[in-house]
Amino acid sequence: MAIAYLPPPADASAVIFADEWLIVADKPAELLSVPGRGEGMDDCLASRVQHEYPDALSVHRLDMSTSGLLVLARGKDMHRQLSRLFQDRLVSKCYVAVVDGQLADESGEVDLPLICDWPNRPRQMVDFAIGKPSLTRFRVVSRDIAANTTRLELEPVTGRSHQLRVHMASLGHPILGDDLYGGEAHGKAGRLLLHAMDLAFIHPATGEPVQFHSDAPF
Repeated sequence: MAIAYLPPPADASAVIFADEWLIVADKPAELLSVPGRGEGMDDCLASRVQHEYPDALSVHRLDMSTSGLLVLARGKDMHRQLSRLFQDRLVSKCYVAVVDGQLADESGEVDLPLICDWPNRPRQMVDFAIGKPSLTRFRVVSRDIAANTTRLELEPVTGRSHQLRVHMASLGHPILGDDLYGGEAHGKAGRLLLHAMDLAFIHPATGEPVQFHSDAPF
């Protein structure tokens, strides 16, 4: 049985970059991006960063089970500018994942509309009638024949909730450790093997291109 993954303690700094306008942090798996509902759900990446930078504001989120890079704005004006970059799809994002089975194609894309499976939320589902357009590009990095897994780079062109997880499962190759869509693949890893590895965009304040990288911890 896989050993359950635990995030690092709250005194471990997640910040990898900071200037007077924005912050980039590396979120561990099993840590919320922003505070959750209910008692004991206030520990999150945003609150941890705010201990160091009180003006930090969350711009986007990662699933609790997903690790990797997140951008936070310093102040409301920069929050508006960074939020617009994400809304207009002007941020380049690349994830790494390990999926169950041997993916046949070297590269490709998944174009399946998604919507919340409301009676079973937070699950999402494919719905061709009312789902929102959702596009993911993938590229095989390596295959492990013995473990019967494939390591992929994933580019979410759109940013729907659980998009990468649902799209990989729809191919018949769920991400290892996925408790919602993984089926038997859930028990093959102690955590969800999905990591936000690369972010790149034009810095709203300086006009210069910036890019950030975080090696996957698996």
